Amino acid sequence: MYVSGSQVVASPTSSGGGASNSSSGGSGGGGGGGGGGGGGSGSGSGAGTYVIQGGYMLGSASQSYSHTTRASPATVQWLLDNYETAEGVSLPRSTLYCHYLLHCQEQKLEPVNAASFGKLIRSVFMGLRTRRLGTRGNSKYHYYGLRIKASSPLLRLMEDQQHMAMRGQPFSQKQRLKPIQKMEGMTNGVAVGPQQATGLSDISAQVQQYQQFLDASRSLPDFSELDLQGKVLPEGVEPGDIKAFQVLYREHCEAIVDVMVNLQFTLVETLWKTFWRYNLSQPSDAPPLDVHDEAEKRLPKASLVLLSKFEPVLQWTKHCDNVLYQGLVEILIPDVLRPIPSALTQAIRNFAKSLESWLTHAMVNIPEEMLRVKVGAAGAFAQTLRRYTSLNHLAQAARAVLQNTAQINQMLSDLNRVDFANVQEQASWVCRCEDRVVQRLEQDFKVTLQQQNSLEQWAAWLDGVVSQVLKPYQGSAGFPKAAKLFLLKWSFYSSMVIRDLTLRSAASFGSFHLIRLLYDEYMYYLIEHRVAQAKGETPIAVMGEFANLATSLNPLDPDKGKQGMSLPRAPSRGWGTADRSTGLGWRGLGQGTPR
Repeated sequence: MYVSGSQVVASPTSSGGGASNSSSGGSGGGGGGGGGGGGGSGSGSGAGTYVIQGGYMLGSASQSYSHTTRASPATVQWLLDNYETAEGVSLPRSTLYCHYLLHCQEQKLEPVNAASFGKLIRSVFMGLRTRRLGTRGNSKYHYYGLRIKASSPLLRLMEDQQHMAMRGQPFSQKQRLKPIQKMEGMTNGVAVGPQQATGLSDISAQVQQYQQFLDASRSLPDFSELDLQGKVLPEGVEPGDIKAFQVLYREHCEAIVDVMVNLQFTLVETLWKTFWRYNLSQPSDAPPLDVHDEAEKRLPKASLVLLSKFEPVLQWTKHCDNVLYQGLVEILIPDVLRPIPSALTQAIRNFAKSLESWLTHAMVNIPEEMLRVKVGAAGAFAQTLRRYTSLNHLAQAARAVLQNTAQINQMLSDLNRVDFANVQEQASWVCRCEDRVVQRLEQDFKVTLQQQNSLEQWAAWLDGVVSQVLKPYQGSAGFPKAAKLFLLKWSFYSSMVIRDLTLRSAASFGSFHLIRLLYDEYMYYLIEHRVAQAKGETPIAVMGEFANLATSLNPLDPDKGKQGMSLPRAPSRGWGTADRSTGLGWRGLGQGTPR
């Protein structure tokens, strides 16, 4: 089963550790401490019971399970009315059992124990799996493939619990950090304005509904050890400070993963302020907070500042941030083509918009060297979130076009009128594209369009084009450059086709324009990942290097880095020379050796 999220309500006891996953396919307990084996069949009479298998209800008075004999028809119907099977979701066993106890209290029924209830669940919803999910030291069993129905009053109950958890203590770091209790208007010692708190609750109150679109099963990968590169420690820094920094930073990153999984985006700023001791930089008559006292004992801020200028620490922090942000991208947007609710998309975009300003504000009085490293990685993360959400939006718009038979037929009719010989003549002067290869791409495109393939089938076709074209360069040092040149040529050639459609006033121009935007963006996405794979880095790291290079080349233009990462749309005059230096001429589809 593909797991992309879990229905977990943030609680004050959730820790900031990395997620742990262990399968427990046969356990079926329903409550926090309830054990119980997997649902097995037995003998006995169970009149009025139902079995759900594969999402369909099989009503059968003859269906018999020994452990359902004590379950009243009202309880079985209550389960059917309030829960449903679905791919990519999960529900804590303890939560489900608590709901059951409330049901029994309301109906004046005698509840069964947690283990027996777990067997009942497995008999009603066949094929469920249980897994241990959660942070280290605080993991719980979850039912995978089960969620609360959108129409169920229990969903409102969960939202209220989530809201109360947010108001009580929205975040808790590792136990050894001794997180402070919630104070009026404060979150971990950092003031939260009313507007910010409102924005937080808007998305967090529906966390259970939206988590099914995430990949919450991912845990933060291990970080590499900090390599001192043979350098002497700065004066005032002890070897223990290096170790303390690594441990604290790991805990900090795990805490960020936790709040992101629970869609508590604004708490990321709180975590940054806590780690970088923002409050200790501000004049205040208030006594130091416990969380800062504990952090000061483990790593004084004076040592933190000194380490923030130490090159090995800077390089290690940059690597950790790239790993963290790549993981967060894969949690928030596990599949760029899969539909995402507009509210969640907007929340992610708003979060991306605020990232750099939050980080800069939190790192007051932290050395510029560390700030540059942190902002560079955060900027690449924010840009990736913006691009992927835009790509997802385009995908959903294009999906409607690709499913419309009338529009597809009109597109085919208009495409057959395009003078591809003229397009190829003009494009070859810039791209040096072989006629045979271009003709094959043209025919493949028309056939795929005529078959009215799904968006996912189109994506597979585009992926195949990239694989074949870049195959001759696989494993060579010139692979990244060849990949980027192919992206430029793809964009230029498609722009020539759109130009021809425009001049002919094609009725399907709007549809082609939308499809072209999507395919260009998806090609960018594919190339980005291929280059990262070839370099043995994360896509975030690759894009971060590119953004930093563009910024360094244009220090007076703060927006230049972002513009440099957008999809190129038109050729520059240096293409011909670049093409001769690499020999890339749309090869790979027809030949194994580049010219």
